[in-house]
Amino acid sequence: MSLGPVMMDLAGTRLSQDERRRLVHPLIGGVILFSRNYENPTQLRALNAEIRALRDPPLIITVDHEGGRVQRFRDGFTKLPACGRIGEVYVEDRAEGRKVAHAAGYVMAAELLAHGVDMSFAPVLDLGRGVCDVIGDRAFAEDPLVVAELARQYVLGMTQAGMAACGKHFPGHGGVVGDSHKELPVDDRPLSALRSADLVPFSRLCPTVLAAVMPAHVQYPQVDREPAGFSRIWLQDILRKGQRFSGVIFSDDLSMVGAHGAGDLGARAHKALAAGCDIVLACNDPEGLDGLLDSLAGYSNPLSQARMTRLHGRPAWSAEELSRNVDYRAARELLARWHPDSA
Repeated sequence: MSLGPVMMDLAGTRLSQDERRRLVHPLIGGVILFSRNYENPTQLRALNAEIRALRDPPLIITVDHEGGRVQRFRDGFTKLPACGRIGEVYVEDRAEGRKVAHAAGYVMAAELLAHGVDMSFAPVLDLGRGVCDVIGDRAFAEDPLVVAELARQYVLGMTQAGMAACGKHFPGHGGVVGDSHKELPVDDRPLSALRSADLVPFSRLCPTVLAAVMPAHVQYPQVDREPAGFSRIWLQDILRKGQRFSGVIFSDDLSMVGAHGAGDLGARAHKALAAGCDIVLACNDPEGLDGLLDSLAGYSNPLSQARMTRLHGRPAWSAEELSRNVDYRAARELLARWHPDSA
């Protein structure tokens, strides 16, 4: 069975019968986990093993695990610094900042992989302009060149551990006040202004190190009236052609208010896929998910399916082996020097 174009969430720490039924639906391609799905490391490994056993190839298991305030699993996992903290280290010592970025990506990815998670939606490539509270210290810095440099090191750390990286939120969520979870933010800047700033990290990383990109539920009316995640101009013309990106495009969660203008959940999915997304996230609405799956009956995109198979993680160690790994222990020690909570 191939991987489908829809990624779903789960209600709790164990699978329900309805969730098992949905997970084997041919249009499902993956699962995104949240804090509500985590009890302890042993439970997480068992949950992920059960998900994997349902399909061949197995579903892609993902999570938002950036560090700082966006880290879904905490007890039993290293407390990772926010990207903004890594940017502060870079201001003090550039070489050390690069090392900390690499170590954070490596530790994050190695721990998740050892517990059965394929990928984290990271790193954040938005600019920390001090405008958008929902981004805030999730951004490495305001300078796009610094963001690109630290994000590259973070991705290289993920790659060393065996995890693919997903840059977000294309073309940049840092220049708007609104939170796309609650509204549709509007960025009135022209494309020229975005190219010289927010798009710089994407243009530097897309052709080389990013396996996936997630667009923002933000409208840029001087480029297109459609929000980026529903826009062929943004996804096909600018990202695929202009940025030479050949990886997976994930929609952001279609249940967010910033996506509601596209219609019901099924209509949003159709619109995102038609614009160029390979896989859409549909969370916190199980009944709507059933309707979405019905509305997509017969949908198939072999190119998207081929892209998605590259996102499966390549864990090098089990959880028990990881604690004894020299590189892992050194990376955690480095993080602890600059972020004591990591100890």
